[in-house]
Amino acid sequence: MAKYTRIEAAQAMKDTGIVPVFYHKDPEVCKKVIKACYDGGARVFEFTNRGDFAHEVFGELTKYVNKDLDGMILGIGSVLDAGTTSLYLQLGANFIVSPIVNPEMAKTCNRRKVAWMPGCGSVTEISYAEELGAEVVKIFPGSQVGGPAFVKAVKGPLPWASIMPTGGVSPTEESLKEWFAAGVHCVGIGSNLFVKKEDGSFDLEAITQKVRNSLDLVKKVKS
Repeated sequence: MAKYTRIEAAQAMKDTGIVPVFYHKDPEVCKKVIKACYDGGARVFEFTNRGDFAHEVFGELTKYVNKDLDGMILGIGSVLDAGTTSLYLQLGANFIVSPIVNPEMAKTCNRRKVAWMPGCGSVTEISYAEELGAEVVKIFPGSQVGGPAFVKAVKGPLPWASIMPTGGVSPTEESLKEWFAAGVHCVGIGSNLFVKKEDGSFDLEAITQKVRNSLDLVKKVKS
């Protein structure tokens, strides 16, 4: 079961500002990458349900995080239905992220008081997701939906909306400043955080440094 409440998950996202988003089929690679992010200061991490047996990898990752990475809030993304939601809740997911708004997923998460973060592309979808109990909504794909200008426009009629864009966010001062100035709750960043070596393996030290630098940038642009 989830170790953190939906409020704790949402607050940690706001406090740190960045949610690393990652998938790999090898659980040992995943452990090393999440540890590199943890060492860089990340305290929320989204593993994505994007490959065969992803739930088995996630189960191993949950046990590792709960044992060795105190304070890291691990959740799952790319979930589309209530059945898969239940599977990941049983495996200890602390939050569920989806590219769509599915009310059955909302009911499943709300019943267990776990954060549900659906993907929205319009003011109507954002308002509906909040009606269903979403504390934080995801806009995806962030740049194609309308980028920071979309977030700023939404915050006019919905100033209470807590928005997390994924897709189109870079760990640069220019990009982060634009998104946070628009009023985002936090941002999700994928491949741009996960530096690789020439041989294709992940450069763990570089990932730690990139995460650390990115979190420092968030503090700077938010201040």
